[in-house]
Amino acid sequence: MNPEPQTRQVRCPACGGKSLYSPANPWRPFCSERCRQRDLGAWASEEFRMPTEDSPDDAPYGDPHTNEE
Repeated sequence: MNPEPQTRQVRCPACGGKSLYSPANPWRPFCSERCRQRDLGAWASEEFRMPTEDSPDDAPYGDPHTNEE
């Protein structure tokens, strides 16, 4: 006799709502495809960044956002 697999609810990283963390949820750990796409968009537009003490030194190469040298 196999025991019932435990279902666990976690906080959705995108909206903060409840999300089922199990193979039954194809978007886990997100609650929906919309939240998964929203998170992917945030990564693609570089909204998530690692904090640093110093800004990168782009002087030898110019600013990549303005193409100034």
